[in-house]
Amino acid sequence: MSAPKSRNILPPRRAWTPHELCRLRELYPDLLASTVARELGRPVEAVYRKARELGLCKTEAFIASELSRRIKRGHQSPAMVASRFQPGSRPWNKGVKGSTGMHPNTRATQFKKGQMRGAAQHNYVPIGSERICADGYLERKMTDDPSIYPASRWVAVHRLVWIAAHGAIPAGHVVVFQPGKKTVKLHEITVDRLSCITRAELALRNHPRNKSPELARLVQLKGAITRQVNRIARESGEGAKA
Repeated sequence: MSAPKSRNILPPRRAWTPHELCRLRELYPDLLASTVARELGRPVEAVYRKARELGLCKTEAFIASELSRRIKRGHQSPAMVASRFQPGSRPWNKGVKGSTGMHPNTRATQFKKGQMRGAAQHNYVPIGSERICADGYLERKMTDDPSIYPASRWVAVHRLVWIAAHGAIPAGHVVVFQPGKKTVKLHEITVDRLSCITRAELALRNHPRNKSPELARLVQLKGAITRQVNRIARESGEGAKA
């Protein structure tokens, strides 16, 4: 099988020569990977990767030296000592509370009110925009309030039409299209196509037997099969225990 082509997206790979491998074995155990990379003219990642493939390790002398830059018990690097807090030093925000104690660099890069980036900015649509939801209803965007879950910023248009004509929807009730009159065309969503019913009535309307007699029979058959399967499993379990 031929090697996959990069289609000129990536630069061609540079094979390791025997001379480079020999130099890598000589230099890597006692020098920093960055130093070896400069010597061989290769990226540091390539040096690490090839050393791992060859099973090369640093010598104990290198690990114990300052070059390794490792923290050792009882030993402190001068660079670490120079950059740490000194006794008696006072934090710049000592005694300051809340946002007033925020560092200027932090304040300059924090999100501003109403600011959007990334997918939120790309997907944004203004208030009044309309869409068809997954349930097949025409919805309208009513607010940009960030405290409201994004899906709740949209309201079904048929609900808005009913509220405009009859006022608030009573508790425990829903506004639905009358049978056979559902539509997503704005000019066709009128009050005479809508009804305000209780949730109990909605449950009966959505019951399988009211949608399709064949579907109702299949639902009953499914329930009967499930009950028999549960009974057999229960009896088998009791038999195994006995």
